[in-house]
Amino acid sequence: MTVNDRDFLRTTVRTRRRELSLQAQQHAAQQLVLRVVPFLQENQVRCISLYLACDGELDTQPLIEWCWQNDIRVCLPVLHPFHEGHLLFLSYTAETKMLLNRFRIPEPEMDCTQIIPKQDIDIIFTPLVAFDAVGNRLGMGGGFYDRTLENWQQTQRPFPVGLAHDCQQVDLIPTELWDVPLPALITPSRCWQWPLS
Repeated sequence: MTVNDRDFLRTTVRTRRRELSLQAQQHAAQQLVLRVVPFLQENQVRCISLYLACDGELDTQPLIEWCWQNDIRVCLPVLHPFHEGHLLFLSYTAETKMLLNRFRIPEPEMDCTQIIPKQDIDIIFTPLVAFDAVGNRLGMGGGFYDRTLENWQQTQRPFPVGLAHDCQQVDLIPTELWDVPLPALITPSRCWQWPLS
């Protein structure tokens, strides 16, 4: 498959998730909490990275609020100011001052005292455009999460888990050498886990 196949999938699935009604989005966000909470409790998670939904992504706000209420630290990805194509992770609370990054995505205002080292994060919940039944993930094409997760298997930290609407599943993701497959993914209807290669 070619780059054009990946671009076609991105366009198709992004349209599919944007067309979900507000009611469907709200229901999916509540179902996500029901799926993720047992996962967090079973793994005794203390710190996670989430994202703020945009472009029809699965809404994480109810999950973020559950974490705040249950003493699980939440951080958000921030575009690295000096290392192009990489992410930093900053603590996120209800008081965090937010700015729009160059992709028009809200992120915490840079504050070096709020940076959370990647090795201190138990789980990185990753957004994605599409996924298949064997754990391949198609992102927006910038490679930010692939770079962040490229060596995670060596230390098993942070553990990556994809989050997606059920409608984002496709038959096959055309993969590239740099793509990092997911060991787990959660949708509103089910939890997927794949053996590590």
